Amino acid sequence: MIFVSLNRFRGKATKEDIERTNKVLASEPKVKVLAFYWTFGRYDSILILEAPNENTVMKILMQVGDYVATETMVAIPREEAIKLL
Repeated sequence: MIFVSLNRFRGKATKEDIERTNKVLASEPKVKVLAFYWTFGRYDSILILEAPNENTVMKILMQVGDYVATETMVAIPREEAIKLL
């Protein structure tokens, strides 16, 4: 499954927060980071993950919830969605 997480820092981002995020992402072998961007505008970053299920992603995101607010969606490849029409 593919997940897209739109993220906002709850305060000023610190190097410690970034290091902690890296450790959290690396701690779950079932999760693969496909892309991670810092952005301008409403959200501070976009994280695209591949994971076996929603619970695995929730477990990771709950570990960063004290300094990052997230809005996460399941993403379905366009080709698969078109087959559903």
